Amino acid sequence: MAKTQDFTAMMKDMMGAFPVDTSAMEDAFKNTAALNEKLSAVVLGAAEQSSEISSKWTKDALTKMSDISKAKTDPADYAKSATDFASASAEVAAENMAAFAEVAKKVQMDTVELLMAAGKDMGEEATAAVKKATDEVTTAAKKAATAK
Repeated sequence: MAKTQDFTAMMKDMMGAFPVDTSAMEDAFKNTAALNEKLSAVVLGAAEQSSEISSKWTKDALTKMSDISKAKTDPADYAKSATDFASASAEVAAENMAAFAEVAKKVQMDTVELLMAAGKDMGEEATAAVKKATDEVTTAAKKAATAK
C-alpha cells in the first residue's frame, strides 16, 4: 500500500526557507501615519485661517450694517449710506476672496510638497525592500540548491 506524503512538514520547510519580514509593513504603517498627521496639520491650519477670514468678514459687515441702520434726517442720506455699504462690501468681498485663494494656494503647495516627499521616500523604501527580499530569496535558493 502506498504511503501518503506529509505535506505539512513539506509546507513548513518551504515557508521556513522564505521568511517573511514584517518590519516592512510596520514601517509602511508608521510612514502612512506620519503622512496623515502632516496632511491633517495642513487641513486644520487652512480651516483655522478660513474661519478667521470669515469671522473678520462677518464682524466688518455687521459694523457697516450698524451705520446703515441709524436714523437719518435727509432721505438722500439713506441712499448714500446704502451706496457706501454696497461699495465697501464689494471691496471687502474682493479682499476676502483673495485671502481665501491664498489659503487654498498654500494648502495646494503644502499638499503637493508632502506627497512628493512621501512618494520619494516610498520609492526609496520599496527599492530597499525589493533588494533585501531579492537577497534573501537568492540566499534561500542557494541553500535549497546545496541541500539536495
